Amino acid sequence: MEKMYNKEILLTLLRAERAIAVIRAPEMELGRQMALAVAAGGMRLIEIAWNSDRASELIGNLRVELPDCTIGSGTLLDVLQLREAIAAGAQFLFTPHVNPVLIHAAVAAGVPIIPGAMSPTEIVTAHQAGASCVKVFPISAVGGVSYIKSLQAPLGQIPLIPTGGVTLENAKEFIKAGAIAVGLAGELFPQKLVQLGDWESIRYKAYRLRENLT
Repeated sequence: MEKMYNKEILLTLLRAERAIAVIRAPEMELGRQMALAVAAGGMRLIEIAWNSDRASELIGNLRVELPDCTIGSGTLLDVLQLREAIAAGAQFLFTPHVNPVLIHAAVAAGVPIIPGAMSPTEIVTAHQAGASCVKVFPISAVGGVSYIKSLQAPLGQIPLIPTGGVTLENAKEFIKAGAIAVGLAGELFPQKLVQLGDWESIRYKAYRLRENLT
């Protein structure tokens, strides 16, 4: 029951929040500030890429510092990384690919997992293996909004999260096309703003995104 409960909590959050902030930070303190900025802008779903600096420590710290947010981990490539992310406190898991072994490991641990897929075959394979949702990545390479729309008739029962080409301007179009939520990285965290430490501008980007989606 707990495994399904966790999955249903995530699906409920995705339907309510509609957007995930994806953080890939070369320094842990930068990752912390990036997370604080989007949280201040109203975002409640934050993914820390596992190839960020000290990702496990950052996830653990954010779980404490941002108790109203749900903190997950992404860019998980193997079972060892997945287990380390879970041990660090990750509340959901993203992979860039479909690997049934990783999906089964996450399901067994009771943590929702969202594999990355592109083709209908990959999407269905991930869903049937136990994925909570499927990340459609990179969405810009397969037609953007029109691709999500075209998947609805045959695969509308599978919750999809497009990433890799979602912008503040087109995010709402993906939701209208049938996506349960969207993921944004560089659009929320332009390299120049991060380097300048312009957290107020990043906060405002997160706020604008939330306003566009609600």
